[in-house]
Amino acid sequence: MQKAEFWIESLKLAPHPEGGFYRETYRSCGSYAFTKNSSFNGVRSYATAIYYLLKGTERSTLHRIHSDELWFFHTGTPLTVYIFPETGEPSHFTLGMETDKGELLQESVPAESWFGACSDCADEESYSLVSCVVAPGFDFNDFAFADRDSLQQKFPLQSDIIERLT
Repeated sequence: MQKAEFWIESLKLAPHPEGGFYRETYRSCGSYAFTKNSSFNGVRSYATAIYYLLKGTERSTLHRIHSDELWFFHTGTPLTVYIFPETGEPSHFTLGMETDKGELLQESVPAESWFGACSDCADEESYSLVSCVVAPGFDFNDFAFADRDSLQQKFPLQSDIIERLT
């Protein structure tokens, strides 16, 4: 198995504000013009895609966007994505190759949900390489980090994972 640094260099990944490394690989030429009363408040591409890599000791900090996000597993160790919706119960899924153990090759995060990811393998050599597709397309104007205290108040039984991901 390749090391994380191999993928970071060969895919030309850069540090991501939420943690890990990424590179945008696709932004559709077409776009939607949203009205001011929309969550988006402006023009957004139809869709965007990135490579995203997390080392085993890193985490994707809890955040949310206004779009649905599809996650696709490529290689490395399994990666668990935790979801905290505006309404309803928190959930999670694990991306990986061992589908017989419940791991998934792809899954989605609903728009407006708080979400973050980490590996159960805190080994310096481990990593997870995935791709994410966002539709309507990603824009940093739609990106917000979660507040630890308010999420822990809303989801007290998930306090430990919220602390780990904030």
